[in-house]
Amino acid sequence: MTSLHASGATAPKFGTSGLRGLVTELTGDLVADYTRAFLAACPHGGTVWVGWDLRPSSPAIAEAVIDAIRGQGVDAVRAGVLPTPALALASMGQGAAAIMVTGSHIPADRNGLKFYLPSGEIEKDDETAILTARGVSAGPGEGAVRDDTAAGDAYVARYVDAFGPGALGGLRIGVYEHSSAARDLLGVILTRLGAEVVPLARSDVFVPVDTEAVDPKTRERLAGWCAAHRLDAVVSTDGDADRPMVTDGTGRIVPGDVLGPLTAGFLGADTIATPVSANTGVDAMGFARVIRTRIGSPYVIAAMQAGGRVAGYEPNGGFLLGFEAQGPAGPLAPLMTRDSVLPIVAPLARAGAEGRSLAELVASLPPRFTAADRLQGIAPEASGALLARLTDDAAARTALFEGMGPERDADLTDGLRVTFESGDIVHLRPSGNAPEFRVYAETGDPARAEKLVARYLDRVRSLA
Repeated sequence: MTSLHASGATAPKFGTSGLRGLVTELTGDLVADYTRAFLAACPHGGTVWVGWDLRPSSPAIAEAVIDAIRGQGVDAVRAGVLPTPALALASMGQGAAAIMVTGSHIPADRNGLKFYLPSGEIEKDDETAILTARGVSAGPGEGAVRDDTAAGDAYVARYVDAFGPGALGGLRIGVYEHSSAARDLLGVILTRLGAEVVPLARSDVFVPVDTEAVDPKTRERLAGWCAAHRLDAVVSTDGDADRPMVTDGTGRIVPGDVLGPLTAGFLGADTIATPVSANTGVDAMGFARVIRTRIGSPYVIAAMQAGGRVAGYEPNGGFLLGFEAQGPAGPLAPLMTRDSVLPIVAPLARAGAEGRSLAELVASLPPRFTAADRLQGIAPEASGALLARLTDDAAARTALFEGMGPERDADLTDGLRVTFESGDIVHLRPSGNAPEFRVYAETGDPARAEKLVARYLDRVRSLA
């Protein structure tokens, strides 16, 4: 049987989160090639903003991007270290494109590029156009470059102006800083919204925080911090800060697909776009329409073109606002890219406005609970072959799901998502942008959801 484990380095991949690969594979020539292809294939408004995360390799890759931009006669703005949504907010506000140097939540030996149009994230058609345009020759031009580090200030103002200085008054919130690109701005935002902020665990070494698959050791630390510092919540983000991590006052993580509908409802959305892997509890929360998509923000953005008071979110917590909403203190403009701060602030503000703790607010929702984790170091070809076998071979699937009872439905929108007569759901899916295989579960009991994920991680691992 083919091993599921990656046997060595693989070439950088380009997909729903842009370009990603091992740092050793992201050569200056490759970075320049993708940058020139982006400029040739996509609108950019004559200027490209460039930001980066706190990985050791990011500053040098950012300079390679800037050199390639200028070589094509296009102006560049060097924005420095900042959250991806802050970079997008700044560039879109200027009618410009942007490139973020980040590998998001994956380890520091990998990195990548995320591309933004003046209108927001690239979509699937843009991906195809960029790949087709690869091989563009370096131009003779010498575009200008300037430094602009004010994007963070505008990002802070976005939330302070919309929510107001008392929105989080009386709350004591821990900020797990690690190596998040938002670690400074997040503390500023929460403080200006009235919270007392407790900084936690800043790191000089890059920490690959995956908000959708938080490891047991980190969960223990979160609970310990809540108890030791008498916190109402701990908040954090992934490396480039487009995905949130939020706990209640006990240290229990509030999943991203719970933060999403809480945020959307607080802001008055009536239509939801979310991946097929998201918690089905949203279907019973009173929204006029819930649109299910494949996994990845480009698919969510495409579904959001339905218009109206539409919001999108992913189970990793990234939230997209598709209409001008009204916050407690002022308007909140649309932002068609994954954001981490809005789904941190809005549920906490909502709980406070309703006179509840965050835990009490979450407990009032339909009782559906999700869990997710991943196997790392898995060759994409092998994980794809495994998924195909489980999809096509009824006997193999029956053996894998022994003990789960009869199947009610098998959804192939993205991976294999099986709903059983009991109401339990197990979803198996190879990652589209990393050598990982993800397992999701949803049930009416949180402990069972965790057990199902652990069980099917072990079963998939045993197939190696």
